[in-house]
Amino acid sequence: MPRRVARVLIDSPLPQLDRLFDYAIPDELREQAVPGVRIKAPLRTAGRVVDGYVVEVGDESDGDRALSEIDAVVSAAAVLPERLYTLARRVADRAAGSAVDILRLAIPKRQVRVEKQWLAGERAPAPVVAADSLETARAVLDAYPGLAERIAAGGRIALDAPPRLEGARPAWTSVLAAAAAATLAAGRSAVLAVPDHRDLDLLHAALSALLPDDAVVRHDAGQTGPERYRGFLRTLEDAPCVVVGNRSAVYAPVARPGLLALWDDGDPLLEEPLAPYVHARDAALVRQELADPETGEKPALLLAGHTRSTDVERLVAVGWVEDVPPARRYAPRVVLSAVTESERPGARIPSAAFRAAREGLAEGPVLVQVARPGYSPTLVCADCRAPARCRHCGGPLHAPGRGATPVCGWCGRSATAWTCPACSSPRVRLASSGSERTADELGRAFPGVRVIVADGAHPVREVDARPALVVATRGAEPIAEGGYRAVLLLDGDRMLQAPELRIGESCLRWWSNAAALAAPDAPVHLVGVTGAVARALATWTQASYARAELHERAPLRMPPTARVARLEGDVSAVDRALATLRADVPELAADAVLGPVPIDRQGWPGARALVRFDYARGAAVATSLRASVVSEAVSARSARKGSARSRAPRNMLTARLDIVEPEL
Repeated sequence: MPRRVARVLIDSPLPQLDRLFDYAIPDELREQAVPGVRIKAPLRTAGRVVDGYVVEVGDESDGDRALSEIDAVVSAAAVLPERLYTLARRVADRAAGSAVDILRLAIPKRQVRVEKQWLAGERAPAPVVAADSLETARAVLDAYPGLAERIAAGGRIALDAPPRLEGARPAWTSVLAAAAAATLAAGRSAVLAVPDHRDLDLLHAALSALLPDDAVVRHDAGQTGPERYRGFLRTLEDAPCVVVGNRSAVYAPVARPGLLALWDDGDPLLEEPLAPYVHARDAALVRQELADPETGEKPALLLAGHTRSTDVERLVAVGWVEDVPPARRYAPRVVLSAVTESERPGARIPSAAFRAAREGLAEGPVLVQVARPGYSPTLVCADCRAPARCRHCGGPLHAPGRGATPVCGWCGRSATAWTCPACSSPRVRLASSGSERTADELGRAFPGVRVIVADGAHPVREVDARPALVVATRGAEPIAEGGYRAVLLLDGDRMLQAPELRIGESCLRWWSNAAALAAPDAPVHLVGVTGAVARALATWTQASYARAELHERAPLRMPPTARVARLEGDVSAVDRALATLRADVPELAADAVLGPVPIDRQGWPGARALVRFDYARGAAVATSLRASVVSEAVSARSARKGSARSRAPRNMLTARLDIVEPEL
């Protein structure tokens, strides 16, 4: 009689365990051990019982093969359907990572009470989109000719969202909600991913205006464990739904996915900080290529934003993603202004921008965007202009308020009786203005006007239509009722000085998102910035700026014109991995490898190397690097057996693909 065998994925961070293991299913567990369930199984190499998932089940006629038996089935809930495992495996292989690391992002921690209620309850019926809601959604999509047809056909779309407000919400929320409603009305699911909780709340409100509450599943890191697990279990059901959440929402295992949508893919919050560090956009691109096993249909991919990231523009340039422009173009009124020589030395706001703020305050709120929070984030010596540093740890000093004692930004100590180590001067000078100092200065310039500070320490979601000066850091701008009557973008030159590869497109994204909050025909003043970034904002041609950036990076093979992998580890391990890579992928360019260079790894000497390669070589490079990581992990484990405990790091070699900001 053939025996029943399960292929199991072990829940372990060890790279050498990232494969399927065969386990015999004991007779008493034949009915329970089905694909997708959680199980416990013995692991010979560790001598203990570990968690895992059943991926496949089959019969084996070879009864002589020695197999361990599954120890127990944890739950009857099949939390790992085939579609989710296939996605996790594809994404992990592309990033040279482990499938279990992807599943940790996709499958929440088990909640026993919630799971029992779900198993005993009835499944959700297919949601119904009301006729008037569907008509409203189609009217919104009609603003982009051919958009609805491309979504229905499973197309890949780049969309420039309208930079304006519609009532109390940005217009982009209506576009994404309309696309989701049309998809749900066709009997398919939609997955919408946004960067942060503010965007999530806005989009959820737009969806609630079109769809019944039971059709929308919120996927939020701020939810309680039971809430998140309850929403995950809903996505396992056959009835379609709309999932809205942050970056990990792209892995939601919904039935019959018809739409994957990302808002503002250039936002760094969509970059996964956990291994294997897969950007939500890349995970969505992989998922869009996976056809539904039952119908053979592929979901549509919608990449929307006020600006165009270079990653999306590269996909448009190669024809992988199609640009769908609106039937009618709308752009804010952007004014480039600068402080003239005739104005007061050291002035931050030109007279034209100051006048626009005064006129705007006569009608309603005015937005002032600044680079940094706090009062004065940077202090220098008043005499020699040397940076003011803490005498204890060497950290930068900052002023928490007007006339306050300087405080260290690292250790938090107050710098009483500070003297400059270079010239012995006891005086400091405010070298920069944060949100609080800017609010203080504007409060004196506009007496009697409300001043509202919006930053990480003072979160503000909305402001009313009464006159007010709203001083906000980038990304923390609240929405004003009816839109801001004027927008002042300060500290632009300081923002552009950051030593980052993508600082130009980041600044353009910050400024464009702020400009989109302005009322119709309200002036948007960009202060003290010239060049390509300023022209792109003034003419609202962000896609052209992204194309120019790609053109400049191509000769240098900088991302995203090429993929970049980073190898770190023991010096000999890095050398072996690079030699193996050259042998496995001989098509690599002669200058593909940068380094290795020496680094410190927890007090242990190590090395780091960067590898630049074309997208066509991605699968071969990822396979080679992953094999080297596994080989080094196995060798390190064998060397540790029977030897004294070593101070060396446990990971002899680590690989990370698609470095966003490489150390070049």
